[in-house]
Amino acid sequence: MTGIQERIQRHIDTLVDTGAEAGVQVAVYRNGALIVDAVAGTADPATGRPITSGTPVFSFSTGKNVAATLAHVLVARGFLDYDSPITGLWPEFGVHGKAATTLRHVLTHTAGLPAMPREITPAELPDWPRVCESLAAAKPRWRPGTAVGYHAYTFGYLVGELAHRATGRRMRELLREWITAPLGIEGQLYFAVPEESLPGLACLEQQARDWSSVPVLAQWESRPSADFGNDAKILRADIPSVGTATAHGLAAMYDALLRGALVDSARPTELSALAFEGVDQVFGTPARMALGFPVGRIGAPAEENSVAFGWPGGGGSYAYADPARGIAFALTKTRLVPNFDTAQSVTTILADHLARAR
Repeated sequence: MTGIQERIQRHIDTLVDTGAEAGVQVAVYRNGALIVDAVAGTADPATGRPITSGTPVFSFSTGKNVAATLAHVLVARGFLDYDSPITGLWPEFGVHGKAATTLRHVLTHTAGLPAMPREITPAELPDWPRVCESLAAAKPRWRPGTAVGYHAYTFGYLVGELAHRATGRRMRELLREWITAPLGIEGQLYFAVPEESLPGLACLEQQARDWSSVPVLAQWESRPSADFGNDAKILRADIPSVGTATAHGLAAMYDALLRGALVDSARPTELSALAFEGVDQVFGTPARMALGFPVGRIGAPAEENSVAFGWPGGGGSYAYADPARGIAFALTKTRLVPNFDTAQSVTTILADHLARAR
């Protein structure tokens, strides 16, 4: 094992041994080489089934890394354009001042539709046409492109409906055809888990702690729930705002992106370029957005001028790519907590290792 493999393995073993975590996966690629593939704990506390690097974990918005990557592949293959109006493919979307909305607005979370329409609840999420009809008819909270606000569940449906209208295929199909099959990671990244694969998934557990409320979003949109993430109907549904993944699958995807295997090799630096900056209208916090991803690394010092980009997921998972350092990182976990302490602690260990290795 490499030194960094040993350090991270030791760290996550301690987290599990002390009861801070139940099941954890960490994977890191550097310049095309897998330098960390560490797991600790159980996939199912009821049976004691151990978690492995091949155990998929429902990781909430960490799935946005995959949806955003597919959006860039769609552009690279000529199916979509960042600045063409959505209405060119989806005419009915143009009501209530949304006619000028573009894929760029969707990717930067500036489309003005951060929350699902009230008639959409978790029970409706598997009904793709109903959700998209509601989004098309919705009135934006701000003029598209003028403000930023986290599009918790709407993001994946907006990207996915454009993908479907442009290609005739669903996001789960594009994920398989363009990413998992070519990269040899089938069974490690899912939008819509096949029924026969459900028994092999990890089981999420909820840590009994208070979660902050977000007035703009419904409770189910802002508070990750183990019941939601263990629900077979949700797991089998194509909901590209969230996803089921292994840390290895996420890191392998980002490594391929950095190496130019998914888009042109010149693009990764562009993907981390700042595209919109402002105060997030959902959380009230500063937001720095690239096309499809937040800019910066969780836990990075304020003085670090990071070009890393990537999404965390509710409950504590995290994945990012760093073009400057050739790093593709992912962490998935089974215990849902209202912070990213574990991800931050692991990325800090990695950052220290990279600094010492210079």
